[in-house]
Amino acid sequence: MRIIGNQELDMNEPLWRYFKTDRFLELLDSSQLYFASARQFEDPFEGAVAMLPPGFPIDPRYAEPEFGEKAFEELRRLTKVSCWHRASYESDAMWQLYAGSRKGVAVRTSPDRIRAAVKPFHLKPEYGQEDLWAGNVTYVDLLKERLRVSMMDRFWYKHMAFAWEQEFRLAVSVRIAEEFGVEVPEHGVKVEFDIPQLIEHIYLGPLLPENDAIAIRVAAKTHGLEDRIRVTSMLGTPMYT
Repeated sequence: MRIIGNQELDMNEPLWRYFKTDRFLELLDSSQLYFASARQFEDPFEGAVAMLPPGFPIDPRYAEPEFGEKAFEELRRLTKVSCWHRASYESDAMWQLYAGSRKGVAVRTSPDRIRAAVKPFHLKPEYGQEDLWAGNVTYVDLLKERLRVSMMDRFWYKHMAFAWEQEFRLAVSVRIAEEFGVEVPEHGVKVEFDIPQLIEHIYLGPLLPENDAIAIRVAAKTHGLEDRIRVTSMLGTPMYT
């Protein structure tokens, strides 16, 4: 695992990933984590180096996409990303957004666990290993600041409006593979991990249906992870006196 931009990471910082139940069970069964193509993200500012204020007139000379924009759009297609949440504690917002309205599962890990767990990734068995890049996302006010970073580094910068995400990002670039004639999936790729090494704790969501909870416990036991299951703190009993 390579660290983007020579960042100094806290390798023991807690990282969280929230799953719907079926996606989590698929992770356990396959030992593979899905990395989405960067062009699949909804963030309209993904990869932007600056932005104009709303209603600000655009100079006609720059109305057409420049070579750099087209090149970055291709890089978005060829860069596959997995997003994690940096936090010392579980997040209700993340439960709602990414775990099926609190009905899913959260996994807790750390950069060090990810580094130890990831397996060599090859688009094809006969092709060379692709690098896994990792780092914390930096949030900047693109109305006030123009980024001057490499094409690849752009994936670790986002507009300040998204700072609530507190994202840790993993990415695999398959650009070189395509240049050598390897067919690249249009959307995501699956990267293999040593799951017991990856997962520190498994948290059951606050509105997780009982049948799903049973399925998760059975699957966790099958993979030797039953002792890592925790119940969300959001099911605690509030005290008022």
